[in-house]
Amino acid sequence: MGEKRGGRRLFWYLLLLAPFIATMWVSSYNRVEPRWDGIPFFYWYQLLWIFISAALTFLVYRATRE
Repeated sequence: MGEKRGGRRLFWYLLLLAPFIATMWVSSYNRVEPRWDGIPFFYWYQLLWIFISAALTFLVYRATRE
């Protein structure tokens, strides 16, 4: 049973890699368009990931705490 629980935890912890990969791969969002309320894509994409990262961190915390 411990092995199964460890595998599930690994899945949750791997979710924390998504924000890291999404923000480190700059060429995927290095552009101006589409603008959102006058803000270039480059800036609002990174700002969006701050909120997504916070939500994922909370989700992983809730899923893995004992």
